[in-house]
Amino acid sequence: MTGRFLTVEGIEGVGKTTNIEFIHRQLLAAGREVLLTREPGGTPLAEAIRGLLLDPEYTGMDARCELQLVFAARAEHLARVIRPALAQGKWVLCDRFTDATYAYQGGGRGIDTGIIALLETLVQGDFRPDLTLLLDVPVALGLARAGRRGALDRFEQEQVEFFERVRMCYLDLAREHTARYRIIDAARPLDQVQHDLAGVLTTFLQQA
Repeated sequence: MTGRFLTVEGIEGVGKTTNIEFIHRQLLAAGREVLLTREPGGTPLAEAIRGLLLDPEYTGMDARCELQLVFAARAEHLARVIRPALAQGKWVLCDRFTDATYAYQGGGRGIDTGIIALLETLVQGDFRPDLTLLLDVPVALGLARAGRRGALDRFEQEQVEFFERVRMCYLDLAREHTARYRIIDAARPLDQVQHDLAGVLTTFLQQA
């Protein structure tokens, strides 16, 4: 029996780390064997690429270089971690996936989404998440939260307008892919956010 692939998306400061831990606990409590991973990253090679992508030293990196690095890391991640885990019947919970590429490199950087779609097909074929949870907050709130975490990485140093485009792209994706997307208002208190997450997961577990 193959597992299920769940992704969590959102701009900086939406609370992904805290809520992914909550989702992880919920899935374990439901008796699922869960692999927790992230993008870019998930393997030694992909984590090395992540370091390049996030390092402020490389501010000004060409957007096409950035895009191809993201998909290079994803190809390795899929081959070495995600697909084998799913084939073993595990549930894979991933902090960001290809929707982030559409949002950041497409919406944020302005790369033609047709180019992203070509790379998506090359690397993934028809493989897509079974469920995507979009944690959504206004950009000003997200950036204020992110700023309290310490030194900012290369993406976190972008201007507000960049993140507005990213957020709008995420919301457009959610409207386009209603079957797998669930939008969670992450601007509310944590207990309310996690109440909604628990409800979505309960329904998904019943249908899976």
